[in-house]
Amino acid sequence: MPAQNDLPDLTELPLSIVDLGTVAPGTTESDALSDALATAVHAEEHGYHRIWFAEHHLSRSGASHHPELLIAAAAQRTSRIRLGSGAVLMNHYSPFKVAEMYQELEALAPGRIDLGMGRAGGGPVVDLAMQLNRQHPVQVDHGAQVTEVIAWLFDAFPDGHPFAGNQLIPSVPSRPEPWLLGSSPGSAGLAGALGIGYTFAGFINPTQAVEALTAYRSSFRPAAFGPETASPMLAVNVTVGETDEDAARLVASAKGYYARLGRAGRAAGLVTVPAPEDALAEMTPGQRDEPTGIVDGRWPRFVAGSPGTVRGTLEQMVAETGATEVMVQDLIADPVDRRRSHELLVEG
Repeated sequence: MPAQNDLPDLTELPLSIVDLGTVAPGTTESDALSDALATAVHAEEHGYHRIWFAEHHLSRSGASHHPELLIAAAAQRTSRIRLGSGAVLMNHYSPFKVAEMYQELEALAPGRIDLGMGRAGGGPVVDLAMQLNRQHPVQVDHGAQVTEVIAWLFDAFPDGHPFAGNQLIPSVPSRPEPWLLGSSPGSAGLAGALGIGYTFAGFINPTQAVEALTAYRSSFRPAAFGPETASPMLAVNVTVGETDEDAARLVASAKGYYARLGRAGRAAGLVTVPAPEDALAEMTPGQRDEPTGIVDGRWPRFVAGSPGTVRGTLEQMVAETGATEVMVQDLIADPVDRRRSHELLVEG
């Protein structure tokens, strides 16, 4: 563990947001989409570097099913902040479709588009519904898909390849910034070998964050379409309150959501994010008391506290991983509280 005086200063790192389009209790998905766009404007006003939108299907907790729609809408409401996907689930799509769509978004907001690529199962219904051929589903090669997307975007197919020479929207010279998102050391190695940015989902798999981001940095090889040096980004579930006690109340929504998931079984898609009071009433003492800081070297699933408490935790995480950017995710039920959390984090 780094000594306190060896910790990086969070104010010197870019801070970004991944928005889930969380549906607040008692509201609709239309409200949640409006909230997500308001968050993009708010994030730009408060100096955040990027805002990405998630891809979740048949989910009642989040309204961000197709990030491209929110990216396009947010592009019309903002002028500086980078906009992207966290992440496009490549196992469901044609690489050509993804590349062309994000190049069109780049035409809409030149120099501001990020293409975050990942993969995940959406459950048996979603995975089957997304298949074009349901009798003989294709076995997807994730590495090959990501490589093909990059080749389309940067006109990088080798001579003789059937796709070579077919540029996407050549009148727009800039290209989306490619990122790979993952939650395992395996995805880190792929990002490093391709020479693109890598974001590790610490809110999914906190115990492997250090290993994965270390693997990415060690495997990174610069490429013509990526950064000159490794760009390790750490994504963390973060709840900031005015005080530690306030944050403990707000983060109950995130804890309560996962507690509901644990009870839902096959009905997981119907689970919603509870208000803090409802969450506290539903959870066991152990669930309520789950740590929100680093305890005995073990990272939490949820980081919560006052601005000083959270910044201290994130600075230790950055020191251990070598991350050069932090992206925050949350499951704060009320959008007003959510945006206040973002303010408190950047204000310190």
